[in-house]
Amino acid sequence: MYLIGLTGGIASGKSTIARRLTEHGAVLIDADQLSREAVEPGTPALATIVERFGSGVLNADGSLDRAALGEIVFSDPEALATLNAIVHPAVRSLSSKRIEDAGNADPAAVVVYDIPLLVESRNEYPFDLIVVAHASPATRMTRLTGIRGMHKAEARKRIDAQAGDEERLAVADVVIDTEGNLEDTLTQADRLWDRVRTAPSR
Repeated sequence: MYLIGLTGGIASGKSTIARRLTEHGAVLIDADQLSREAVEPGTPALATIVERFGSGVLNADGSLDRAALGEIVFSDPEALATLNAIVHPAVRSLSSKRIEDAGNADPAAVVVYDIPLLVESRNEYPFDLIVVAHASPATRMTRLTGIRGMHKAEARKRIDAQAGDEERLAVADVVIDTEGNLEDTLTQADRLWDRVRTAPSR
């Protein structure tokens, strides 16, 4: 198995790169999806979140109101740190199991773990290669407000709440520059695949 850690700031193009790699045959594990599973109704993590942040972060059906929680944590670094301390261990447990399952199913698998918080958690994962999707904050701001329709103030909060570009680039083995057009990003992802498909599995 060959394990790639894929990261980048919000709206940096990670999903585009991940999709391309899966088209080539990689197994994708999505940390955002796991973070949703980790806080489904009935989970210990959700109960702890409600205890810490109050029942106002729940929808009427008992599920997590991610927008309401986001309004709290993305404007309060201490609250965000508290949330991460609750959710991260649960996601770590789920991701470890998915990675193990992928390796057992195919010892030669190339597994891509799309993980926004890789910088914060990288020492906990046995990555063979760390790939950073990189676009300037200005470009990401334009994508968030223009394509996703996010208000500028909210987009700025989301960007500022994550690790900085310097921190991500410092741990990168490969940087995919997504400032250009889609074709350019896909070409770089193709080159990455050509590199890793011949790499020795561990």
